Amino acid sequence: MTDTSRQPGEVFRAFLLLGLSAFGGPIAHLGYFRQEFVARRRWLDEHAYADLVALCQFLPGPASSQVGFALGLMRAGPLGGLAAWTAFTLPSALLLMGFALGAASLTGPLGSGLLHGLKVVAVAIVAHAVWGMARTLCPDRTRATIAVGAALLVTATSGAGSQVMAIALGGLIGLAACREASRASPTMLDFGLSRRTGIACLAVFTLLLLGLPLLAMAGAGQGVALFDAFYRAGALVFGGGHVVLPLLEAEVVRTGWVSADDFLAGYGAAQAVPGPLFTFAAYLGMTTAGVVGALLALMAIFLPGLLLVVGIVPFWNQLRARPAVQALMRGANAAVVGLLAATLYQPVWTSAILGPAEFALALAGFALLSVWQRPAWTVVLVCGLGGMLLSLPSTP
Repeated sequence: MTDTSRQPGEVFRAFLLLGLSAFGGPIAHLGYFRQEFVARRRWLDEHAYADLVALCQFLPGPASSQVGFALGLMRAGPLGGLAAWTAFTLPSALLLMGFALGAASLTGPLGSGLLHGLKVVAVAIVAHAVWGMARTLCPDRTRATIAVGAALLVTATSGAGSQVMAIALGGLIGLAACREASRASPTMLDFGLSRRTGIACLAVFTLLLLGLPLLAMAGAGQGVALFDAFYRAGALVFGGGHVVLPLLEAEVVRTGWVSADDFLAGYGAAQAVPGPLFTFAAYLGMTTAGVVGALLALMAIFLPGLLLVVGIVPFWNQLRARPAVQALMRGANAAVVGLLAATLYQPVWTSAILGPAEFALALAGFALLSVWQRPAWTVVLVCGLGGMLLSLPSTP
């Protein structure tokens, strides 16, 4: 059935709004996506969305950007996927390129208050996502226990490895204990891609991963060396977000391309902009080789993750229709809920809620989402302004 509303322009507009307002890091982004595309626009149901999240958590690369790209693919085909990635990535990339040119960062009490208010936004968004997903994906004691166990595992350990391990263990437990409730006919998702396209993208991913270092060592030029460094960083990191920072530091600071001070300044600026943290690559590329360097770095760090998504999703419907895979995904989805809950505590809650005033602001944002069913950008506006008000000195 053809739906004329399913056009790349529709996808671009939806994701551009998120690209301008989605503060809080990759886990918060998953909450924004759920609110916008599951609860509000109803592009897909809760189970299908959770399946996509679990799949992208397993793949190397920026998980939230991969989920967004997959949503665009599902809605409007390859052009929709490209529109989703461009719209979600462009605002923060441009802001960080501007910062690399010397744009002034937010300073003073009002600026600091605004930034802190944006951290409070993440509390409301992630809490709403945990609450909504837990009701749907953890309806019984087995899956609730998997979620709690995953949260405890991720809280007790650190790093993206623990997140992948939690989801893998959840999937294995689901495979053994969640077969009784297997869905007979899960919703089929149309990504508009053939298996031949998927195989070709997996081949390109592998060829670039193995071939670019050889070209760089052969002296193919600074552009190839830059592309190789950022491609490897994007291809070899699980969990995305902050996990990519050590890889980037090794590639650009230890090689002398970017000074340690400039690296830290750009990382600080990346915390103050919406959208994916991987756009930090645009700042590093801009500092290294100007606008061309920024574009090369930006494309290189995202490309491997997107190639993997295009390579896997043509096979996804057939895989998730199997009872064993459904049981595995049921356990993995429960673990994703636990992962979100753990992240809600650390670092989202611990970095944002410093006292009763911040708690009240986060509670107001949560109520706007859950009770009043307002879009996420209104919560960004309310919490940002609230943070600025809280930063004003109190009068005696």
